[in-house]
Amino acid sequence: MIGFIGLGIMGNHMAENLIEQGYDVVVHNRTKSKATNLLEKGAQWADTPKELAKQVDVIFTMLTNEEVVETFAFGEDGFINEFEGKLWVDCSTVGPKASERFAEQASTQAVRFLDAPVSGSKIPAQKGELIFLVGGKEEDLEQVRPMLEVMGKDIQHHGNHGKGSAMKLVINLMLAQATAAFSEALAFGQSIGLDKQTLMDTLLNSPTTAPIMQAKRDKMLNEDFSEHFPLEHMYKDLHLVSEAAYDSGASLPIASSTKELYSLAKQHGLGREDLSAIYKVFQASKR
Repeated sequence: MIGFIGLGIMGNHMAENLIEQGYDVVVHNRTKSKATNLLEKGAQWADTPKELAKQVDVIFTMLTNEEVVETFAFGEDGFINEFEGKLWVDCSTVGPKASERFAEQASTQAVRFLDAPVSGSKIPAQKGELIFLVGGKEEDLEQVRPMLEVMGKDIQHHGNHGKGSAMKLVINLMLAQATAAFSEALAFGQSIGLDKQTLMDTLLNSPTTAPIMQAKRDKMLNEDFSEHFPLEHMYKDLHLVSEAAYDSGASLPIASSTKELYSLAKQHGLGREDLSAIYKVFQASKR
């Protein structure tokens, strides 16, 4: 029996794929209505994380930030005290130090832990094509590998606890920068008289453009910024990058500028739109 906590844009599809492949799944979310489609497909509901933990052998968490993970795992109704000897897989994007701390806190209750954040957004989650970036013990990974294979297309073991979360920050830093650079180039090209569609397709076929931008083509072309990866989540991840860089002594001048750009986008009310809405900041600046 599998427990799944956190049924947002990503988690709902991840849990749905497990159910559709025949796994028995117990779910919990702060807002029960987000579980409706899963309950209709046979999932069971738990009123609290603690009640969920009593029924399952593996728990996946897919939550917004470190503080929410803390609450669901270690809070008054948290699952940790009801989960001795079992395995917790945290797919949330948090800093590597947080993952190391979760692993240590879990071990005091004899709970095994993997940090396993994912690379991918709404559509890969729907299709079961996520990439899992895993930190923790190899034997724990092998226990859940069949489940991860249902939800993802690639499973990468990066080392000890915290290393999966570290790799996720590196990937998201590049994603944030690539999206911003593409948006700036697109807005600049338009400002000097180039046709938007021709410009975009030329850029997308250029070796200088990150392949991921192909997935954002229609959003930027049609200015449909419905969220696949909310911009405010990317800003949160860039803040985590800054914290990790401070801890390690790394100098990240481009990352710092990128973070401020996403902060500006949030101030302009773009936080709940897709991260590709960063394009709007450059549109505004050229007027």
